[in-house]
Amino acid sequence: MNAHLRAALALLLCLSLPVAAARADNWSQWRGPGGQGVSPEKGLPTRWGAGQNIRWKTPIPGRGHSSPIVWGDRVFLTTSVEGDPIPGAKRPRHVLGGGEYVHPDSVGGDRRHALKVLSFDRRSGRLLWERTAYEGSVADDRHRKATYANATPATDGRRVYAWFGSEGLYCYDFAGRLVWKKSLGTILTQGMGVAASPVLYADRLILQCDEDNGERSFIVALDKKSGRELWRTPRRVQVSWSTPVLAHAPGRTEIVASGNEYVAAYDPATGRELWRCKGTQGWTVATPVVGHGLVVASTAHPVKRAIAIRLGGHGDVTGTPFVAWQRDRGTGYTPSPILYGNYLYLLTDRGVLTCLDARTGEVLYEGGRVPKPATFSASPVAFDDKLLLTSEDGDTFVLRAGPRHEVLWTNTLDEPVYASPAVAARELFIRGAKHLYCISEAARR
Repeated sequence: MNAHLRAALALLLCLSLPVAAARADNWSQWRGPGGQGVSPEKGLPTRWGAGQNIRWKTPIPGRGHSSPIVWGDRVFLTTSVEGDPIPGAKRPRHVLGGGEYVHPDSVGGDRRHALKVLSFDRRSGRLLWERTAYEGSVADDRHRKATYANATPATDGRRVYAWFGSEGLYCYDFAGRLVWKKSLGTILTQGMGVAASPVLYADRLILQCDEDNGERSFIVALDKKSGRELWRTPRRVQVSWSTPVLAHAPGRTEIVASGNEYVAAYDPATGRELWRCKGTQGWTVATPVVGHGLVVASTAHPVKRAIAIRLGGHGDVTGTPFVAWQRDRGTGYTPSPILYGNYLYLLTDRGVLTCLDARTGEVLYEGGRVPKPATFSASPVAFDDKLLLTSEDGDTFVLRAGPRHEVLWTNTLDEPVYASPAVAARELFIRGAKHLYCISEAARR
């Protein structure tokens, strides 16, 4: 057996789970198959609203910005229910720039919270089970706009994995039985809350845990069956809210983690750092996107920056030809970009869209706007040559994908939306502030 064939077989074996999870009828993690927000499905609904294509609508207790995930006939969500104040509760001490720091929008750390995992029937929206993973005081504040259930769970079709930061990682089977739970310690995030979501790779669960000033930041892999820690790699990167992404370079798989000081790739089997590059130089929320042998990391505060780095490097690739291009405008702070075909779309929090040639960084259009003023927390999804941008007002703008800005339709729900949509089995699942919606063409039949 020649070396090329051996490498190909090894790659297929180690990728067996992600390939299964990438089936079109499943949306198994944050941003779906591959963590990119892109679905290969066709024939999905693109028009909906009151009396049109809403298959079901079911109430959700508490608050959460985590996205729904879907596997077969199950939909999973996490949520947080706020309780009474805790007498004498004190917020933790945060340091930024050498001095003590309190974000003016930090709230919530002085109350009890119940952190829950929910399972719904995909066909009817009926709540199948509700489990309280954690109840009590929390380690840190959150941003007043955020929740204690920001991280999207992940599933491998047998178990569902829910991450609540300092309050722990929980594994349930599909019947709602707790399989294991794990604490990774206190992870402080400048009083803003946790948002990085777990990523499944082969037999392991990978979490990016960047905190405060980076003195205790790390990326870690756990055995998905037992919660046993397999490896932990320190990262001298200050707090981020970005989810890492799996990327396939020639002859190997990389797990790429974005961040302020540097963007780095790790071997998902061992945690060994493969390469690093000077980072976004800002507070990093957006998940990187991958395609054409590149990974693109971005931020929008305090600088606007998108940087495209070639996969497969070694050591520090800053200032080398491995940096394919960089753009310092048009990026979003909360919404992640999306790479669909040859095109990379950057979406600002105010709904201004820029389309680039992903391979070169060439601007194909910029200043593209949605039909009415809007603010965006949700990240775009794409399918069937269309982009879907969902605003905090509950409006979803359907755009034609490609190098020309064209808004096709506007669809409206009657409540705010902060979570990103899921796409599975020719249906859309949108989490509103109070309800979970299933949108389906079959609703008209």
